[in-house]
Amino acid sequence: MRAVAGRGNRPRVVVLGASGPVGSAVAGALASRGIALRLVARRPCPPPRGAAADVRAVDLTAPGALAGAVADVDAVVHLVAYTTDARSWRIALDDPAGYRVNVELVDELVTVLGRTRPAATVVLASTTAHTDAPASAYVQQKMHAEDLLMAATRAGVLRGMVVRLPTIYGLCPGERIRDRGVVATVARRALAGAPITMWTDGRVDRHFLHRRDVGAAFSASLRHAGALVGGCWSLGADESTPLAEVFYAIADLAATHTGKPPVPVIRVEPPTGAVAEDLVGVAVDSSAFRTVTGWSPQVPLREGLRRTVAALAAEMEEQ
Repeated sequence: MRAVAGRGNRPRVVVLGASGPVGSAVAGALASRGIALRLVARRPCPPPRGAAADVRAVDLTAPGALAGAVADVDAVVHLVAYTTDARSWRIALDDPAGYRVNVELVDELVTVLGRTRPAATVVLASTTAHTDAPASAYVQQKMHAEDLLMAATRAGVLRGMVVRLPTIYGLCPGERIRDRGVVATVARRALAGAPITMWTDGRVDRHFLHRRDVGAAFSASLRHAGALVGGCWSLGADESTPLAEVFYAIADLAATHTGKPPVPVIRVEPPTGAVAEDLVGVAVDSSAFRTVTGWSPQVPLREGLRRTVAALAAEMEEQ
């Protein structure tokens, strides 16, 4: 299998979107392998502890910015995704900013690498939320980006693969990472003593994957690039978990920090902005990726939730 390698067998890898929960985990996993890292994000991000890295604060939507960010690298891990604000990842299909980030950046990346680094490997983060329900704007745009990368791979422009992510969560005490995912959002509510609201009866299943396991998966994808290039690969936990089970677990874990009874988990009707895919389970089969790479999740859900609640509790106490 052809792995990613650079001059002197020290691959040069750029992580686009390196400041978020997934980006920081991917950077940490790659740094442990001695890879020459370039970390690119809209705002400055610290390199992994004890590791040297070329850190750049860049607005990738600016003219020429992407070309400079990926210059002279062997591989690109593309984690950039558009979100509307601090409370929601929802976007409208006609939102030009969402299309620019989620689709046009991938198209531009294909053009730049095809011109300057045609042997480069690209790992594109996408989503497992491909269901029979009508797709949201975000999912439609991710699917479009996947198609662009796979077409370029078939044409020999670059060596691309797609890694589809389930519900990502996970913080550890001492980390200062902005996480607005569902687990962190619910945990902050519970620690603040606010009820946890749950759409319908909470029986919708999701695969919850700790960000440390996600970082390891992206590292594995580069090690096994020869077998993965040209494919779309799903990541998932060992089994799915109903949302209600996760919410009640968070309420119990938060109570150990507040010293109060667990906050109630209240059933509410979905808001007007909810889309069909929010209300159906997502089937994820990660066996193909596991077989090729040998990767498997290492952080049990209950332990990952415990660490996350503890990290957020410590953060709130300092404020």
